[in-house]
Amino acid sequence: MRRSRGPDPAAPAADAQRLQKLLSQAGFGSRRDMDDAVAAGRVTVNGTRATPGQRVGPHDVVRLDRRVVRFAFESILPRVILYHKPEGEIVSRDDPEGRPTVFGKLPTLAKSRWVSLGRLDLNSEGLLVFTTSGELANRFTHPSYEVKREYAVRVLGRVGPEAALRLTTGVELDDGTARFDGIEEEGGEGVNRWYRVSLHEGRNREVRRMFEAVGLTVSRLIRTRFGSLVLPPQLKRGQWVELDAARTAALLAEAGMKAPAGPAPQRAPLGRRAAPAKQKSLPRKGVGRTS
Repeated sequence: MRRSRGPDPAAPAADAQRLQKLLSQAGFGSRRDMDDAVAAGRVTVNGTRATPGQRVGPHDVVRLDRRVVRFAFESILPRVILYHKPEGEIVSRDDPEGRPTVFGKLPTLAKSRWVSLGRLDLNSEGLLVFTTSGELANRFTHPSYEVKREYAVRVLGRVGPEAALRLTTGVELDDGTARFDGIEEEGGEGVNRWYRVSLHEGRNREVRRMFEAVGLTVSRLIRTRFGSLVLPPQLKRGQWVELDAARTAALLAEAGMKAPAGPAPQRAPLGRRAAPAKQKSLPRKGVGRTS
């Protein structure tokens, strides 16, 4: 009798899953990013170049850029944290200019990495959401899902009726038409006025460019909401807090994803405190404290 040499590589294990999905869930990027990585030959399975749509199981050895990637095939909830980004930090892992990056403030992960749900520019502050699930990040940032963003915006001057109409019906930008779903005045002092605006997309510097299109300059911008997630009023700049298992499962349901039945990873009860930046006074009428 011929000795068995193990499972046939052409017959994946019953619990095998799509490679790109696993890499995305492990936090290495969106599924599109992983599709590109496979197409570029950066991924191997058992020493052989991976193919698009390939399925892998617990016994397969996967390498990304020669680094062995270990997947948790048991079902566990991803981790999700809320971070209060201060001005002066960039949403990038590395910066040639040596500027501080938001990733330097996040908790260290051993087997995955944090993926950002959207971005904020250098001069903006407020809510950033990070997760270990690339699929969750993709669903919350892809334009087809139309996730609502809300901002508190301080401008030099006042938005008159004509400007408000343009901002809510559409202004032309270099990359197409953009409009706010809503705009509300929140008070202010002197020539500075605060507004609360909302929209369903997140193009680069979109809010600032929209106000510029109607002749107004944004002097401060704070993201206060991303989907159902709200910037906690007690969360100071440079601090983070992690969602508990129940809230994480609800977030998956909101994204149309099935919550795993397995145990959740251990949660930190309170976010690690980095050295906070000097607090600026928030505008009145609860801007930055939505519920």
